[in-house]
Amino acid sequence: MCGICGFTGESDPATLQKMTQRLWHRGPDDDGFYHDGAVNLGMRRLAIVDVEMGKQPQFNEDRSLVVMQNGEIYNHQVLRDELEQRGHRFRTHHSDTELIPHLYEEYGENWPHRVNGMFGAALWDTRDKKLLLYRDRIGKKPLYYAVKNGQIVFASEIKAILAHPLISGDLDYGALYRYFALKNISAPHTAFADIRQLPPGHFLTWQSGQIKACRSYWQPDFSAVLEDITEEDAARHLLELLQDAVKIRMQCDVPYGAYLSGGVDSTAVVALMCQNQTQPVKTFCLGYEDKAEGQFVGKSQDLYFARTMSKQLGTEHYEYIINAAQFAEQMPAIMAAFDEPFSGTVSTFFLSILIKQHVKVALSGDGADELFGSYLAHRLALPLERYLGLAAGGKASWQDLTGTERGSLTPFDTPEQFAFLQRIASPSLAVWRRRLGVFQEDELQQMLTTDFLQRAANPGQPDPYQELEPRLSARDSLNKNLELDQLELLPNQVLPFVDRLSMAHAIEVRCPYLDYRLIDFADRLPGRLKIKNGVVKHLHKLAVSKLLPAELVQRPKEGFVQPVYSWMRGSLQDWVERRLDALPDSVFNRDFIVNLRGAFREGKPGLEAKIWNLLCFGLFYKQHGR
Repeated sequence: MCGICGFTGESDPATLQKMTQRLWHRGPDDDGFYHDGAVNLGMRRLAIVDVEMGKQPQFNEDRSLVVMQNGEIYNHQVLRDELEQRGHRFRTHHSDTELIPHLYEEYGENWPHRVNGMFGAALWDTRDKKLLLYRDRIGKKPLYYAVKNGQIVFASEIKAILAHPLISGDLDYGALYRYFALKNISAPHTAFADIRQLPPGHFLTWQSGQIKACRSYWQPDFSAVLEDITEEDAARHLLELLQDAVKIRMQCDVPYGAYLSGGVDSTAVVALMCQNQTQPVKTFCLGYEDKAEGQFVGKSQDLYFARTMSKQLGTEHYEYIINAAQFAEQMPAIMAAFDEPFSGTVSTFFLSILIKQHVKVALSGDGADELFGSYLAHRLALPLERYLGLAAGGKASWQDLTGTERGSLTPFDTPEQFAFLQRIASPSLAVWRRRLGVFQEDELQQMLTTDFLQRAANPGQPDPYQELEPRLSARDSLNKNLELDQLELLPNQVLPFVDRLSMAHAIEVRCPYLDYRLIDFADRLPGRLKIKNGVVKHLHKLAVSKLLPAELVQRPKEGFVQPVYSWMRGSLQDWVERRLDALPDSVFNRDFIVNLRGAFREGKPGLEAKIWNLLCFGLFYKQHGR
């Protein structure tokens, strides 16, 4: 695990050193550099595999190929054996990065098809003067780039690219406009006009002073549905895949542990880890000193279930308890880790402080929700489809429905929930998903200044959902939503908080559920197996039911998040007021903010996400705005 960076052009050790230093937190163990008058490559290393000999850069036998990698290749030993049988010779004992130049020699530009791992990689072909940048299939590891004056500059994080003198910090207002609806900025866009993000499952080729190609080598595929598979067979195969995904992610040369949040996903991972080693697994859970209220009352159960399962599984368990004051104090550092506005989950930052004291690698349960269905949009998919069918038949009101018809809308089968279905319903997936966003289009027109909207150029341009909907391969309504989230939410919101907030403390997080074999299988399963009779992640729960007690499997999902919404109405109310006052008048119409704050202060429900979105933007703008 590392942070990598570089740029083409004449050797410039000073700039390369400056960029690399910006990534120190991603790799405090070592650094590495390469420059030959045509390209400059730098990296910071977090030594995980082949600690002694795995320094970077790595080369092929004649050193005509140079590679730096941020990430891990889990099947590296199998691939090394295959390559040695084909005549390749290696310098290191078992470095996974050293595989890449040999894989490139053997399989060409599409070498990632042979790899099971997570990576952002740069490969320099000295013979053809060609630079290739790669990002793993699902986007677990980041990779950004900028093109200026016939040069390309790249890095694992935006902050390193901004250290290059050619690259400006000018903001991309069109991308920022999208943030206020989605909580994040979506690849290939970033918050900065000069900088782009390489999309997941893509590689970019740079040669002769220009991008020759930027192509996809993998994407989620929901088209080949296993309609005839039984629940039992599907659950059995799913568990087999998960068992191996966990096992190969336990291969490393340094201490490792696991998140144990008290939910099904992380606990299943820990249970499988315990089957593969005799020593107690180190587990980690986050708790909260302040009592959560309202919708977050269930969070108090996290520690209970984590402690219960730790005792049952015999883990070496650790907890990190935070309060609202600590949370507010660390928010500037959290936003700085992203380099962009972000108002999703940030709890990983705090737990990583604890994990760093004990291990360098942690396995997590991230990805299961996006594979098997758990979020509000997933729960809405089938009821919305049924509602649209009823409405088309003239039954658009609650009073028109029979008892059976109302039951078909479960769990949205009360008058209040039915009204919610009516409010967001649309035949277009992109439209109703957009209606679940933080701010709607009419609100943005009122909230943002004329100057901001003009800089955004065309705020009505298609959002990511509109761009993705025509490309979806899924057939049923739930799988369409899951495919959308694997293309958008997972790589642009979920995985960034996992990566940035753990790597801020030099912790490598490995996600067994995001093993490409498991993704490929899950995406071929019909949606009816994923959410059944209103039960989310039905098939996943069936697969792990023998590993976990029924009380845990049947526990309602709470989500591994901090109770910030509760804090904002309680002990952090003054902090919220100060941060709202500090929002820039160059971006926001003050009257809108004053009215929103007044409604929030008076206790109007449903405003928490909007306030949180604005607070996070304000912290970003304070660091990067002009």
